[in-house]
Amino acid sequence: MAVLVTGGAGYIGSHTCVELLNEGEQLIIVDNFSNSKPEVLDQIRTITGKDFLFYKADLLDREAIRKIFAENAVESVIHFAGLKAVGESVSLPLWYYHNNITGTLILCEEMQRAGVKRMVFSSSATVYGMNNPVPYREDMPTSATNPYGWTKVMIEQILKDLYTADPSFSISILRYFNPVGAHESGLIGEDPNGIPNNLTPYIAKVAKGELSKLTVYGDDYDTEDGTGVRDYIHVVDLAQGHLSALKKLRTETGVSIYNLGSGKGYSVLEVVKAYEEASGRPVPYVIGPRRAGDIASCYADPEKAKRELHWQAQKSLYDMCRDSWRFTEKK
Repeated sequence: MAVLVTGGAGYIGSHTCVELLNEGEQLIIVDNFSNSKPEVLDQIRTITGKDFLFYKADLLDREAIRKIFAENAVESVIHFAGLKAVGESVSLPLWYYHNNITGTLILCEEMQRAGVKRMVFSSSATVYGMNNPVPYREDMPTSATNPYGWTKVMIEQILKDLYTADPSFSISILRYFNPVGAHESGLIGEDPNGIPNNLTPYIAKVAKGELSKLTVYGDDYDTEDGTGVRDYIHVVDLAQGHLSALKKLRTETGVSIYNLGSGKGYSVLEVVKAYEEASGRPVPYVIGPRRAGDIASCYADPEKAKRELHWQAQKSLYDMCRDSWRFTEKK
């Protein structure tokens, strides 16, 4: 019996696949390489010394997804696949709604058809919206400030409704905070196509000299140094959270929601300083205007995951920056 990982060649997906293989799980990866690279599959094999099945397919291609379930004994699904750039989602909302929601509907329908009733879903802290106080707890109301965020809110609701209609399902919804870092081997890490949307790959390009400077969006927030505060979590810690969720899924039915974060917030300038220390390179920056929809602080209350999944983040901000830089240097 195998674990099917959608978007398994992506940043978080690839690290989770490494952890799954290291745990002895049989693995099937599905990816369309819209924001990932085929060579990542070989790097996963190199790191683990293990092989897996791979299908190049899009979740919108129902026949391809049906074929994967028909050809394999799939025991559970970890669902990462989806478009994820906030700014792009504002420009192209219909594409985001169609891709992320319709793709998930097709996946769920084909799971149901094949009798596969376990899913770990890749959600986001963006579902806490603008109005909840920090730290964020799983029982807070959800909302969003952009189409990407709304796709996560809507898919969470779809999965809850699916369980209500079919209580044999077991679903774990994982709300990520800000994943950073890379595998300690330096072979896989965050390597987006085009200009990075996330902070650390942008900092990495500045440290490497590929970009001249970092733009810090706003220094007048109500935080210690005026820059935005976020809960950064090492991608390997995050990947291990998926294994903990998968183990729990195998023992129960229902829908469970967990924050995967460190529970500590770091400002943009604290991350810049840590990256300079880890890389030994300067990271010049300029202050720009605030971005629409950005909030001052965002960090998790991680106690539920600690209590129920027996999981908590282990790695420090320095570890995240060091591993990110190692990956950047190897590219």
